Amino acid sequence: MKERYIMALDQGTTSSRCILFNHSGEIKSMAQKEFTQFYPRTGWVEHDPKEIWSSQIGVAAEAMAKLGVKSEDITAIGITNQRETTIIWNRFTGEPIYPAIVWQCHRTADKIEQLKKDGVDSLIRKKTGLIPDPYFSGTKIAWILEHVSGAREQAEKGELLFGTVDTWLIWNLTKGKIHVTDYTNASRTMLFDIHKYCWDEELLRYFKIPLCMMPKVKASGCIFGYTEPGLLGGEILIAGAAGDQQAALFGQCCFEQGDVKNTYGTGCFLLMNIGENPILSNHGLLTTITAGLEGTKGYALEGSVFVAGAAIQWLRDEQKMLRTAQESEELIAKTKNSGGVYIVPAFTGLGAPYWNPFARGTIVGITRGFSQEQMVRATVESIAYQAYDVIRAMEQDSGILLNTLKVDGGASANNFLMQFQANILNAQVQRPSCIETTALGAAYLAGLSSGYWNDIEEIKSNWNLERTFQSNMDLKEREELLHGWKRAVKCAIAWALDQ
Repeated sequence: MKERYIMALDQGTTSSRCILFNHSGEIKSMAQKEFTQFYPRTGWVEHDPKEIWSSQIGVAAEAMAKLGVKSEDITAIGITNQRETTIIWNRFTGEPIYPAIVWQCHRTADKIEQLKKDGVDSLIRKKTGLIPDPYFSGTKIAWILEHVSGAREQAEKGELLFGTVDTWLIWNLTKGKIHVTDYTNASRTMLFDIHKYCWDEELLRYFKIPLCMMPKVKASGCIFGYTEPGLLGGEILIAGAAGDQQAALFGQCCFEQGDVKNTYGTGCFLLMNIGENPILSNHGLLTTITAGLEGTKGYALEGSVFVAGAAIQWLRDEQKMLRTAQESEELIAKTKNSGGVYIVPAFTGLGAPYWNPFARGTIVGITRGFSQEQMVRATVESIAYQAYDVIRAMEQDSGILLNTLKVDGGASANNFLMQFQANILNAQVQRPSCIETTALGAAYLAGLSSGYWNDIEEIKSNWNLERTFQSNMDLKEREELLHGWKRAVKCAIAWALDQ
C-alpha cells in the first residue's frame, strides 16, 4: 500500500513552513520561507497577511513536490500558528483592511492602562484567564476599528471578519467558505470565556467589537472542512488547528497533569498541563485552554517570554556579531563565563511573570575587558534565566515541583543553552529526537481526527528521547548567578519607571 502522510502547516512569526510526517511521526519532507517583518514605529510590529498566505501555500506545494506526492497521498492537514496576531479583512472581497498586527506589537499599551482605570482588568482575568496586555488580540482589533477609515461602520454592517492566523489560512484554503478558529487560539484573544467556552459578549461590548466579526470556535482536533481543489491539486481534509504553543504541548505528549514543555522559538513559551480544572495564577502566569479532540477539556498554565531566539537574531542581524544563529555556540565555547554581564532582552517589554510593556532591553555589568564572545554568551544565558523565572512561578501556582522539562523549538538545538538551562533550574532537561514538536502537534491533532492514528497511546510511542541534560552546577554558583539576574531585571524595569 502506498504510504500516506499528514501535512502540517506551521505559520510562525518569521517564517512559514510545511512539514509532511509519516505514521511514525518522522519528517519526510519540509519546506520553509521567511517573510517580511515591518517595524513602522518604535514598539510596532506588522506583517503582510497576503505574504503570510502566499508563503504558506507556496511551501505546501514545495514540500509535496520534494517528496513527489499528490493531494490524494495526504490524509489531512493540521495547522499551527503564531497566536494573537490580528488580521481583519473584508468578508466579500477577502482583502485585508490593514496589515496584520503581530503579537509582539505594543502599540495598544495605552488601551491596557485605560481598561485598568475602567476596572475591567479583573473581569478579563476572571473570564479569560489572561493578564491584560497589548500582547493579546482584543486591543489590536479595537485599534484597527478605530484607526482605519470606515472600518467601524463596515464592521457593524457585518462586512468585516476578524481572525488569528489559523482563521486567515483556513479562510483562504477553503476560498472563503469557512470562518473558524479553535479553542486554543480563541483563548488568546482576551475576548473568550475559558470557563463557558464561548465569546464573551460583555467584553466584546467594552471593546466595541461586533460579535458578527468573530469566527466560529471548534475543538483543535476536528473536521474543519476541505481545501479548494485547485490549490494543491485536489481537495484535502483540514482536521486540526491549534496555536503554536498548545500544539507543541500536544506534540511533546504532555498529556498528564504537571507535564511541562518549553518551546525556544522567537519567544520562549512554557506550558504546564494542569488538567481539567483551571487555576487562576497569583504569580503572573496565564491560564489557557489546551489542544484536544472533540469532547475533551483541558487547561494549562503558561508563561510567555517575548524575546528568546529573537535575541540571537538580534546579534546576527542588528549587531552583526554572528553570521548564523548556529555560530553562537561556537563563540560561547571560547569563553568561560559572561564576565559578570547580564543582558535583559526586553525589546518589546517584559512578559511573564513581570508583565511590564514599558521595560526595555538592558545590558549591565560591562567592563573594559568585555568581549564579543561574552556578549553572545550573556545573550544566550538570558533565555535560560527568563525560563527559570516562569517555571518558579508555575511551581508556586500549581504546587507541583518540576523534575523534568521537555524542550523543543529551534534554539533547543543549542547544547550550551540546554545545559545552562538544566544548571539554572537544577532539573533534568529532555530534548526529543524531533524538535519540530509544534508542527508535530498539529499533525497529531489532524491525524487523530481523521483516523490516521488510532489513539493517544499510539502517538505516545512515537516520542523518542535524543538527549538528557543533567545539572552539574553547584548551589553557590547558581544562587550567585540568579541574584545577578534579578538585579539586572530590576534595572530594565527601573528604566521604564522614570518616563
